[in-house]
Amino acid sequence: MKIVTDTSALYSPKEGEEKRFIVLPLSVTFNHKTYKEYVDVQSDEFIDFIKAGAMPTTSQPSIGETIELFENNEDELLVITMADGLSGTYQSTVGAKESIENNERIHIINSMTLCGPQRHLVDKALELQKQGLDLESIKQEIYKCLTTEKSFLIPSDFDFLKRGGRLTPLAAKALGMLKIVPIMTLTEDSKKLETFKVKKTKKGAINEIIKCFKEIGVDESYKIYVTHAGVLVQAQQVVEQIKKSFKNVQIELYELSPVFITQGGPGCIAVQTIKI
Repeated sequence: MKIVTDTSALYSPKEGEEKRFIVLPLSVTFNHKTYKEYVDVQSDEFIDFIKAGAMPTTSQPSIGETIELFENNEDELLVITMADGLSGTYQSTVGAKESIENNERIHIINSMTLCGPQRHLVDKALELQKQGLDLESIKQEIYKCLTTEKSFLIPSDFDFLKRGGRLTPLAAKALGMLKIVPIMTLTEDSKKLETFKVKKTKKGAINEIIKCFKEIGVDESYKIYVTHAGVLVQAQQVVEQIKKSFKNVQIELYELSPVFITQGGPGCIAVQTIKI
């Protein structure tokens, strides 16, 4: 069995090779050229392109590339994609499976999440595989785990959310004028973002997220992920703020990929948790 995911799990194809799983890259397009993230463009240089005026768009892994992968691998494949609805990746992957013969060996999981928690689902599948669990047992454990995730996004540049269709033009304008800090979260079906709370400061926004995490029972049986779009110092401050309330909880810090910098906007910070 081979495990397959996409770069929304914040793994590069090279890292996948090193850990013996497969990573399909999402892409960003700007200045009339398409770049595979973590292959042709890295997050830090991508932010430089945006600062220079680039207006990027995003796309899921090529369906042709996915079909080729499926056709060239005779092993059973466990494919963990980012949340359906936030991207066409899941539907594209299902379409790729349906287009080939003898596809019973391909098992596709809609992770219902993205970024940190999706990365954890991949890590968990790899660990269970090492422990010798069979495919069906691994799938059952992944499905149990993904129901425990909770994700929040604190945007900084509302124009990017507006362009991605995640905020109406009127809402984006109003938020920018009011100078307030909205906390976005995934809808119950994980297909869209909605406003969770609005605070006056980022520190207040993080406190609201901490309050929610406590209410859902986050403890040492969970992992917390903090990811950011080019604001490492702010993200480190968020980690320290969270540590004060969750002293025994593992917290991991990553920079977002170019696709999610495009979606959330430069300066955004995501805070997510999932049961381990």
